[in-house]
Amino acid sequence: MKILLKIEEAFMFGLAIYLNSLLSYDGWLYWLWFLAPDLGFIGYAINTRIGAITYNTLHHKGLALSMYLLGSFYSVELLQFTGLILFGHSAFDRMLGYGLKYADSFHHTHPGTVGQNEKV
Repeated sequence: MKILLKIEEAFMFGLAIYLNSLLSYDGWLYWLWFLAPDLGFIGYAINTRIGAITYNTLHHKGLALSMYLLGSFYSVELLQFTGLILFGHSAFDRMLGYGLKYADSFHHTHPGTVGQNEKV
């Protein structure tokens, strides 16, 4: 099942790249901003609860799709672009086995524990 889910995430990642190619922005801008959602890690400098909130907000596919769809509905390409960055980055992370974080530990994610030494 894990392999099937990773394949599904790979297709979502590909969809984000394809939809981005339909926008008027240069393709390299997508890759320039691709890691921007990881700025959510900054919250971990405060504590794990705040870190989980900031990380999960920037890695939530519902938020990403809402931004993209609102941008499509109102013809705001920057909103579409931002939604695709968030969506594609989240799909890529999940394809690699990372997921939304629980507040108790950075390594405790919805698909499971990340890292070898962490016990949750």
